[in-house]
Amino acid sequence: MENYFIDTHSHIDMIDDIDIETIISSAAENGVKKIIIPSADESSFEPVLEICAKYDNVFCMLGVFPQEAKKWNDKTADNIINLAKDNNKVVGIGEIGLDYYWDTSFTDLQKEIFIKQIEIANELELPFAVHDREAHKDTFDLITKYNKGSDVLLHCFSGSTEFARECIKAGFYLALGGVITFKNAKKMKEVAVDIPLERLMLETDAPYLTPVPHRGKTNEPKYIPLIAQEIANLRGVSIEEIAKQTTQNAEKVFKI
Repeated sequence: MENYFIDTHSHIDMIDDIDIETIISSAAENGVKKIIIPSADESSFEPVLEICAKYDNVFCMLGVFPQEAKKWNDKTADNIINLAKDNNKVVGIGEIGLDYYWDTSFTDLQKEIFIKQIEIANELELPFAVHDREAHKDTFDLITKYNKGSDVLLHCFSGSTEFARECIKAGFYLALGGVITFKNAKKMKEVAVDIPLERLMLETDAPYLTPVPHRGKTNEPKYIPLIAQEIANLRGVSIEEIAKQTTQNAEKVFKI
């Protein structure tokens, strides 16, 4: 199998200072051959699907981000289900989850919408990508209680090595991004060494969390090799090994 990379979580629809054509061609030139765009809320579904329709190697997930839970309405679930059933470019539900960092005034609503979307993923037999910010226990508990067979990817994993081990034991996959290259990201570097490669995926979370040495610039999928190289260095293996295994993992889970 050819060694290439997959960016499993990249908001290229939110990048406004680089055109989509350049983003995708630059990614390909750097070995990033497939890109998955997560949705933030219902208003992003159609724009994301339009990008996917234009490019063979771009896929997407549909879902409502936890801080956008108040935008959920009576038709949102049916909209996700119908769009996902009608379009083979929809490869997951996401990004969904819990965020207790910005605003904790509606955590019960966040939980309710998270559960609804886990159930949608189960109904559609799709994986789901989880946003978990300062909500590790609740996130883990809700997934283990309500998930009935969908593969789980914890996007931009930010927990401890101990929590990572619990997640791996539960069968989850973890995605690491540009934070791994930050000098002070000791905890993430420890996780990168400890996690079984069979449970690891790569992401940029573009346009955010740009890896070193490009911090301060807009993040984009072409920087995935920098993340892979840092993980390879930490583990004492080749970048080819990281590329091969993380790509296999993403292709298996997202069926792309």
